[in-house]
Amino acid sequence: MPSCTTRDGVELYYKDWGRGRPVVFLHGWPLNGDAWQDQLKAVADAGYRGIAHDRRGHGRSTPVWDGYDFDTFADDLNDLLTSLDLRDVTLVAHSMGGGELARYIGRHGTSRVRSAVLLSAVTPLMGQGPDNPGGVPDSTFEELKAGILRERSQFWKDTAVAFFSANRMNSRATQGNLDAFWHMAQSQTVQGAVACVDAFGHTDFHADLKKFDVPLLVVHGDDDQIVPIDTTGRKAAALVPGAELKVYEGGSHGLAMVAGDKDRFQQDLLEFLKI
Repeated sequence: MPSCTTRDGVELYYKDWGRGRPVVFLHGWPLNGDAWQDQLKAVADAGYRGIAHDRRGHGRSTPVWDGYDFDTFADDLNDLLTSLDLRDVTLVAHSMGGGELARYIGRHGTSRVRSAVLLSAVTPLMGQGPDNPGGVPDSTFEELKAGILRERSQFWKDTAVAFFSANRMNSRATQGNLDAFWHMAQSQTVQGAVACVDAFGHTDFHADLKKFDVPLLVVHGDDDQIVPIDTTGRKAAALVPGAELKVYEGGSHGLAMVAGDKDRFQQDLLEFLKI
């Protein structure tokens, strides 16, 4: 399997499909690079090179005990881009991956980056606090961690329903979507699952977003039950000059995996790649 060895010896598995200008996909919690297979094929078919790695502790990458913080994730991404010598890259990030993208730019700049896409991303800050009164309360994050530790297999089955808004009358989510989520979630380490909740729940990316100096597309569903759009997507787009915000009516958190919204996102992505 193709893999990159990080500065601290972690093996990051990745897919590398197609030829052309690189498009690097960053997955969300608790998924892995398989979540991007449709988009990898779409960009490869369109003449680009699609790459998606499994974050440390996820999927086929090293199941490490520690390093589940955004500084480490950003440095892992830098190791991947450097080892493959990728330049003129478009970074596409979903959910927690949006924090990885933002922190990468905050720590490493945009010398290798052409443009960026934040999809249903956790930026700029999810957690509730004095400066973010509309954020997600701490109790919600504590409930997530407790559910994982109580019985993670059933927890992932339950979480998949909200992830895809499968509890809505007009949902297009299938049992296959729910099963795929469960399968990927089960391949994440339990330590990583819990530690990542603290990371994406409480990390502030305002300073990172202020360092964006490349074109940015923000895509978010207005029925995102995992990462509320008013707390994240709308604010992130407002913080980056010139950013374009696309709101998908009725779109779930997992819209890139559900028929209909998935097709729309792929078309919007391919149009954005022309910039």
